[in-house]
Amino acid sequence: MPEIYGPLGLFLASFFAATILPFSSEVTFALALNDGMAVSAAMLAASSGNVLAIVLNYGLGRWLREATSARLQRSKSGAKALAFGERYGAWALLLTPFPIIGDPVTLAAGLLRIHWLLFLLIAGSLRILRYWMIVQAF
Repeated sequence: MPEIYGPLGLFLASFFAATILPFSSEVTFALALNDGMAVSAAMLAASSGNVLAIVLNYGLGRWLREATSARLQRSKSGAKALAFGERYGAWALLLTPFPIIGDPVTLAAGLLRIHWLLFLLIAGSLRILRYWMIVQAF
């Protein structure tokens, strides 16, 4: 895949994995590294795609509060993420890099109006760290 789609493909896969598609961007990232994509290109593509997606999630939670709240409440993982966010506030952002609950937490952060800079620093850094840990495993 990386030799066909390159960094743009990795960017898109990382973006969509953090928004609407239920798959792991880490697998795509590891495959890109395994196929010879430069670490710097892979880190830039995957990190920027994933961070942009969580910013979108946050924005949707913040600006579409009513519709987003109802949708999160209907989803099992969304309801858990919202309850956790209400209980722990910004500390809930520590769960953002984890599968299943991490992306709903980014929506809940916007819904709960956690300060955007705090959100970006914590959630964005953890998303980038997740990819860096994969690089270290190679």
